[in-house]
Amino acid sequence: MNRRIITALCAVITMVAACSGAAEGDGESVVLVHGLGRSSASLMVLKSRLGSAGFQVVDFDYPSTTEPLEQLVDSLASVVSGCCAGEVHNVHFVTHSLGGVLVRSYLSGSVEPHHGRVVMLSPPNQGSEIIDAFSDSPLVMSLLGPAGAQLGTDSTSPLQRLGPVRFSLGIIAGDRSVFPVGSWLIPGPDDGLVGVEQTRVDGASDFMLVPATHTFIMNRADVADAVIAFLNTGRF
Repeated sequence: MNRRIITALCAVITMVAACSGAAEGDGESVVLVHGLGRSSASLMVLKSRLGSAGFQVVDFDYPSTTEPLEQLVDSLASVVSGCCAGEVHNVHFVTHSLGGVLVRSYLSGSVEPHHGRVVMLSPPNQGSEIIDAFSDSPLVMSLLGPAGAQLGTDSTSPLQRLGPVRFSLGIIAGDRSVFPVGSWLIPGPDDGLVGVEQTRVDGASDFMLVPATHTFIMNRADVADAVIAFLNTGRF
């Protein structure tokens, strides 16, 4: 089957799955975007808290290890336009890890200003030294997939071309690790996979540091409270 047809079918399936996962309610829309190698199930605790706070929650479940960043961003755009028609420029986003890169890439390509708010949990906004360290390992790169392989810190990374953000952004980073090899490779405080300084990006509105690991930062009650506060007020 033609690759373009397969890509189109995948986008349709992704959009249907995302829209069917929307929470009941008539509040402001929030799109949840999970991280590399994860699924929407990893954000279920946070989704429940957002729903209880009155938000209309939509899951963006995507094949994070099989497609490059550009393709994943196109799929995200399709989901947002399909599920949030009429409010595309007002919808909020809450992301984990790679999900933050997708949303940042998506919004950087928008001509119209984005009035919704974005909260990123442990985003590799400046890449990760772990990708640099294993870039010559075919096995590791195959496990990470094409999008994961694009998250290095060098000048060839697509992250370096995105520039400052032009939307209301709050970043929550963790500084606890259960992955000593990762922490050894990353200079300064880190969450095991991403350095605290690498989560930052010019133009962000607020920043919060919590004692959390990369894998489970989204399940903390204080993180959920901070996410809801930022979506409502633009501040943690």
